[in-house]
Amino acid sequence: MSNNINGKVIVITGASSGLGECTARSLSAKSAIVVLGARRIDRLEKLVQEIEGMGGKAIALATDVTDKVQVEKLLKITVDTFGRVDVLINNAGLMQQSMLESLKVDEWDNMIDINIKGTLYGIAAALPIMKAQKFGHIINVSSVAGHKVTPAGSIYCATKHAVRVISEGLRSEVKPYNLRTTIISPGAVDTELTHHISEEGVAGQIQDFYAEHAIPPSSFASAVEFAITQPENVDINEILFRPTSQEM
Repeated sequence: MSNNINGKVIVITGASSGLGECTARSLSAKSAIVVLGARRIDRLEKLVQEIEGMGGKAIALATDVTDKVQVEKLLKITVDTFGRVDVLINNAGLMQQSMLESLKVDEWDNMIDINIKGTLYGIAAALPIMKAQKFGHIINVSSVAGHKVTPAGSIYCATKHAVRVISEGLRSEVKPYNLRTTIISPGAVDTELTHHISEEGVAGQIQDFYAEHAIPPSSFASAVEFAITQPENVDINEILFRPTSQEM
């Protein structure tokens, strides 16, 4: 397996915590240049300082993925600074699970805006750049929830299934431009996702499940690395992984 990480310019959304933060550290340690986007700029700047202190190269930009202009700016600054974009990881996501009868419509809107539209805005910003380059790799983060529907998970599951559908459509369209696409669908991974569940009974059940079964975010970083480090003529289209103990 060749090392296709060294020197690559990799943009990561949702990089201020969890999967994105861990992956930024991991890729930087393998000599990638990482461009970090998230709403919490203070946490991003701290992460940049840490990466630079270890000899890595990173920049950060406050980015709300529900704002198309901010996502476009993230990609434009990347190209202006480093001349290209090798990989985009559409990682920003939100999990606010609740029963439909609870009518948490604002939370439904949040998940649609971040999980679906945020992914689309990332694709829209990166695709013209990568088409012109004739190379690039777009990694979209779905979930085990994108493969099955769980109680209280109707809207979250729908958004993550949408990410898979969008990604497969993208894969079929970009072959003429020499682009690669990957869907990564994690199971229970130890992140802040469960902290956003406002429905008390549901939150307690899911948090208890994660406390028992969740695996570290480094598992996700390893999946990202596996997809990126394949030879350029190998396109890993989807990775689905769970904790060994996770049944659902």
